Amino acid sequence: MKQGIHPDYQQVVFMDTNSGYKFITGSTKKSNETIQWEDGQTYPLLKVEISSDTHPFYTGKQKFAEKGGRVDRFLEKYNMKK
Repeated sequence: MKQGIHPDYQQVVFMDTNSGYKFITGSTKKSNETIQWEDGQTYPLLKVEISSDTHPFYTGKQKFAEKGGRVDRFLEKYNMKK
């Protein structure tokens, strides 16, 4: 690898602003805010609006619309559906 062209990879805390859920992971993203984690160390804090804690797919609250495919809509439009 070339030296000096890669961003710094560091441990950061992501916080879901809707639920307050926090998790620590590695990232190259920078932040001006910091937070003290459970291990006593201070890490950069990155706020996100949605995470696996509040995303409808992961919480089981996602709604699926029964639209049908193009063929189903065509058959329904011309009253050809049996």
